[in-house]
Amino acid sequence: MNQHKPELKEFAALSSAALTESFNHGYAKIDARVLQLTDVQLDRTFAKDSVAGEWSCRLLLGHLADAEIAFSHRMRRVAGEDKPALAAWDENEFIKKGLYSALSASDSVDLIRSVRQWTGAWLRTLSQAQFERTGQHPQRGEQSLHTILAYDTWHLEHHCWFLDRKLEQIYSAT
Repeated sequence: MNQHKPELKEFAALSSAALTESFNHGYAKIDARVLQLTDVQLDRTFAKDSVAGEWSCRLLLGHLADAEIAFSHRMRRVAGEDKPALAAWDENEFIKKGLYSALSASDSVDLIRSVRQWTGAWLRTLSQAQFERTGQHPQRGEQSLHTILAYDTWHLEHHCWFLDRKLEQIYSAT
């Protein structure tokens, strides 16, 4: 379990090669105990002011799966198009609309692992010049492929930190 809450600046400071390796192995930070939870445990929410964050494990895993798809697509567009406009999305609207309510933990984890492996294999083929290519995000402004990769790598580990806190609470209650 990771006791250190990851900071985005730590990932942004890595070389593209080191960041790609961190990205490639990041899915291993998902605690496998989440796959053993019952539906009731998967859907347990937490207090707003909880160190675990308020989302249930099921919502968090669904969000992470969606994020992997979105980040991978952004990176591929930046590599393949000239200064593409990158779409933003509202994670809370996805949750409010119930998009994650029927997802299994194993399907979400499998998708995260698969997208990371697929994207990671592609990232290993890129030149430094390709990591420096940029797109335009409506909220964050100009972003290089390296910046998107750093954010994606951090994002998963950031949420895994919260997942660890959720699992601590769930397993201490049993």
